[in-house]
Amino acid sequence: MTAMASPSTKRLCAPRLKSVVLAMSLGAVAGMASAGPVRSVGSITFADANTAIVADWVGGEIHALQLAPATSVAAQPFRLKNISSPVAQALHVQPDALRFEDMAFRPGTELAYITLSVQRGKASVPALVSVDSSGKVAVINLAKAPQTSVAIKQRPAADQKFWNDIPAASYTVTDMVFNAGKLYVAGLSNASFASTLRVYDFPFNGASTTTSIEMYHAVHNQVETRAPIRKMTIATLDGEPTLIAAYTCTPLVTVALKDLKDGAHIVGKTIAELGWGSAPVDMVTFDAGQGPMVLLTNSHKSADLMTLESIAAASKQPGLSTPIKWPSEPYLGLKAIPVPISGIAKLGNQNKDFLGALRRDEATGHMELVSIRKGAFLRVSDFINEYDFADFTYLPTDYFRGVHQVLRTDEGYPELAARAKP
Repeated sequence: MTAMASPSTKRLCAPRLKSVVLAMSLGAVAGMASAGPVRSVGSITFADANTAIVADWVGGEIHALQLAPATSVAAQPFRLKNISSPVAQALHVQPDALRFEDMAFRPGTELAYITLSVQRGKASVPALVSVDSSGKVAVINLAKAPQTSVAIKQRPAADQKFWNDIPAASYTVTDMVFNAGKLYVAGLSNASFASTLRVYDFPFNGASTTTSIEMYHAVHNQVETRAPIRKMTIATLDGEPTLIAAYTCTPLVTVALKDLKDGAHIVGKTIAELGWGSAPVDMVTFDAGQGPMVLLTNSHKSADLMTLESIAAASKQPGLSTPIKWPSEPYLGLKAIPVPISGIAKLGNQNKDFLGALRRDEATGHMELVSIRKGAFLRVSDFINEYDFADFTYLPTDYFRGVHQVLRTDEGYPELAARAKP
């Protein structure tokens, strides 16, 4: 005998049933986490050209936002000396209400996506905007963007603070990297070994692992289990997929991805001490024609440029286990090349030729969004030197002649670039 459907069941059998099934599917995809609302935005990365992933430490979730398709445009250097004002105008606030949180470039679009906290009265409200090289700002509606979400488990306690007023929970996510269908999330947990690396399957399906990591810090001469990874990237070193991680004050550590297992407590290999008294700002990998490289920008010192070949060679060694000789010998292990990139708030891979940087104008306080050519690692318009005087004449053999022509063109000074023409 066939059972008769109840009236309530019959009402579900039409469009409403489809809605219920869709909601259940979204819940499964989100790992049974509620999908928003987005209560804060910090770290941002992209899973693909149409999927932005943002960390929400207030809501205790990570959100994958589906973006409307974007038109691909020709690569152009960013030369925006003030994005504070147009971003504030787009968000209907004053520039001093903006806190710039993170930035990532949407693949294939030449668009910079910036996460912000916006002060509206006593409330801090999340915002996400895109900026193109002409300075056009578009606001992404976080309430309407289709999204899936996953919960961040074992967050730091709500009452735990650093320096009296910095919530430890704001360090729940310090960096995110998407690689081969998985989202790697560095940050803090509430465990006794607080430095944690969470790995989520993507699309979110509820599958994740949580690994605690300790490492030897040569500046402090101690094994550290609490301080989180601040910036990281993933690369293949001698055939082994490997996490390359930078910590505050500034050890560089490698961890084989195969060791990241749920519930495991592992020891990362410290391969370099890059200098005390600074915090990592961003880490990017690229190949500008000289082989794969890693660039680490820092809060209080010049950037560190390293080849993947040298990182792989250092990772084969036993790792550091003795302290630096402070302050006369501040470095140990892998030798990085210092490059003149400093004062950077956020750095991202714009395209094959350029890095994109958020930085503050020292005189006005405006946030700038500018491009830095890979391989040169500086903007010549930041300086005034012998080459910049109107009566200067290049010698025919001057190597910098061609460099100046390219960089002055990049930075929007064609009339000055003409001076360097052969």
